[in-house]
Amino acid sequence: MTLFTKIIRGEIPCHKLYEDEDYFSFLDIKPLKPGHALVIPKVEVDYIFHLEDELLSGLLTVARPIARAIEQCVDCERIGLMVAGLEVPHTHVHLVPISSVGDLNFAHATETPPGELAELAGKIRGVLG
Repeated sequence: MTLFTKIIRGEIPCHKLYEDEDYFSFLDIKPLKPGHALVIPKVEVDYIFHLEDELLSGLLTVARPIARAIEQCVDCERIGLMVAGLEVPHTHVHLVPISSVGDLNFAHATETPPGELAELAGKIRGVLG
């Protein structure tokens, strides 16, 4: 069982942004920028290109409104989309508020206090409705 499956099951706390039958989204606890979120399918598939076509296309369909909500809550030029796929063996996409390509560098990741994450997650969920 992956770390992300434990998060989905509620065994590990997170700052959830979105959940439906097939997908789950939450704020990264060590974000590159405030608002950095992950969107994952609930099914454990290690490599994004091993997802069934419907789940793969649905991942971006679910990510779009989350990205738009993040844009309304944080200062950025746009939301960058990144798939690294090495740190957790469970397909996930990173939605990162960016103003330059350099903002997509994991060397810039910083621990964020849980209270700040909770406040931002509440704002984003409010925009998502």
